[in-house]
Amino acid sequence: MEPNIKENQSNIRNFAIIAHVDHGKSTLADRLLVMTGTVSKEKIGEQFLDSNPIAREHGITIKLAPVRMEYKLSDLNHSTSEESWPRKLGLPPSEVKYILNLIDTPGHVDFSYEVVRTLQACEGAVLLVDATKGIQAQTVANYNFAKKLGLVIIPVINKIDLDSAQVEKAEEDLVLSFGFDKHEILKISAKSGENVENLLLEIIKRIPPPTGDKNDPAQALIFDSIYDEHKGIVIYTRLKNGKIKKGDEIKFISDNSTAMVLGTGYMQPIYSFSEEISSGEVGFVITNIKDISKAKVGDTITTLKDPGPALPGYMPVKPYVYLSLFPYSASEFNNLRNAFLKLKLIDASLSFTPEHSVILGPGLRCGFLGLLHAQITIERIEKEFGIDVFIAPPSIEYIVDGKTISKPQEFDMSKKEILEPYIKGEIYTPHEYLGNLLELIYKKRAIQKEIVYFGSQVKIVFEIPLSEVVFNFYDKIKSASSGFASFDYEFLEYRRGDLVRVDIALNDKVVDELSFIIHKSETEYFARDILYKLKEAIPKHQFVVSLQARIGGRVIAGEKIAALHKNVIEKLSGGDYTRKTKLLEKQKKGKEKLKKIGGVDIPKEVFMDILKS
Repeated sequence: MEPNIKENQSNIRNFAIIAHVDHGKSTLADRLLVMTGTVSKEKIGEQFLDSNPIAREHGITIKLAPVRMEYKLSDLNHSTSEESWPRKLGLPPSEVKYILNLIDTPGHVDFSYEVVRTLQACEGAVLLVDATKGIQAQTVANYNFAKKLGLVIIPVINKIDLDSAQVEKAEEDLVLSFGFDKHEILKISAKSGENVENLLLEIIKRIPPPTGDKNDPAQALIFDSIYDEHKGIVIYTRLKNGKIKKGDEIKFISDNSTAMVLGTGYMQPIYSFSEEISSGEVGFVITNIKDISKAKVGDTITTLKDPGPALPGYMPVKPYVYLSLFPYSASEFNNLRNAFLKLKLIDASLSFTPEHSVILGPGLRCGFLGLLHAQITIERIEKEFGIDVFIAPPSIEYIVDGKTISKPQEFDMSKKEILEPYIKGEIYTPHEYLGNLLELIYKKRAIQKEIVYFGSQVKIVFEIPLSEVVFNFYDKIKSASSGFASFDYEFLEYRRGDLVRVDIALNDKVVDELSFIIHKSETEYFARDILYKLKEAIPKHQFVVSLQARIGGRVIAGEKIAALHKNVIEKLSGGDYTRKTKLLEKQKKGKEKLKKIGGVDIPKEVFMDILKS
């Protein structure tokens, strides 16, 4: 008789795959799905758990994805014919069925919050390293996340089948960087399937089963929630204790709000409903709530009938980069807002508020975790919702005399204390690019803290203002290292900054959308650059247009656009000179009146081009 796995919690393994971008996480996840019979080889395709077309286009994972796999050890094609080999490995008999709850995670730093949420629901993690690239920035960051939570970590070197693979070098780096023993490092090819079977066995052997008791009061950690068109709001949860079943009345401990459970089950990888989910399991809960903000990530669910205490959660995600988005047509604003509301349902890290520009019209002020997070979101707005948007330049949050501001026009230089955010940055690079990268960070007001050598790899640790990173820092790192270096960062603290707000005025009228906050040492360069671009882009008027860059009331740079000349006396072939004079005077007064009441006409397209550059 087949053991009842719901009766035997020791047969459950909850784990994640963590790695840097493009080290093979999704390929390995796909291989495991096929190997365990969860998805057939014919249906798998590439990056099966990355169903979002934009994620596939970029070749990255942008959203965590839980999936439940069930299998017996006897289903695996092990190389030995001995009946007792599972026992020799310290494993139960081969007929026992196991549950593997895998949560696929992103690898880019902008989506690291997804990794942290995932690891809270796991007992172990597979740390994947590309044999052709070795350890990179997010490899270290994800390792530290997992280690801090006390997870069992299985080191794995992937892509060993490639001609460019440097397996021994990657192995040496893992030993030097993290202290692994060589014998515990697995070497696989997720693409060909080589040694992936052994990895499955090691997951069973090394990762402990979940603790907890299904007879205790219910405690379920919310690690994600999504909006499904047919099912409404779906909560992904890890049951620490107790059980939740259809018909239960549940409570969200953070605000004591309640809801009715309409269904429970598992992702296999499509929805698979069950009567209940219980202690140690990862599953979904569908309720009658309509507002996804009530299902807060990190909150604890319990039942009203037998309530349990709150579980340790984690802090809400705080955006670091802000962009203003405007539809090309004002009539599209409501569609833009509705699109963001829908994305907010599946991405709790998004934040936005309405704003209005004199030139660009209605728009949204949006907060993101980083520029890639912003890029992916904007691509979804344009491709999935069909809305073309214009993006104003990024800005960040400052603290001015205790008040947090994110718009340049809110920046008051008369205040005594101005603080700007600093981050701790880490660059991993082959040692031959060290000089180029050190020169780059020095130019960006960075403070070098440490240089550590790992074989042929070098780690540069530095502290840098966030404002120096949000524009084109990634591109410059890739350029300085021929594409081999990787960058990771974490928020450090706010520090005093010698910052000023530069305003751009056209004929004495300040254009708020062109104001920017910058370090004093860089004001003149940026001011002259933007004035030159404006001079080239703004069409001539029938009067002189004055362009100025100001700090407070002081002008630091200026340009002028000459008036459009029109010969009003061209048709006068003769006659009294006073007649010509009267026409010229009339033209002069007309120009003055136009300047006074008409202002400078800046076509919207020109304004957008200036901001983009």
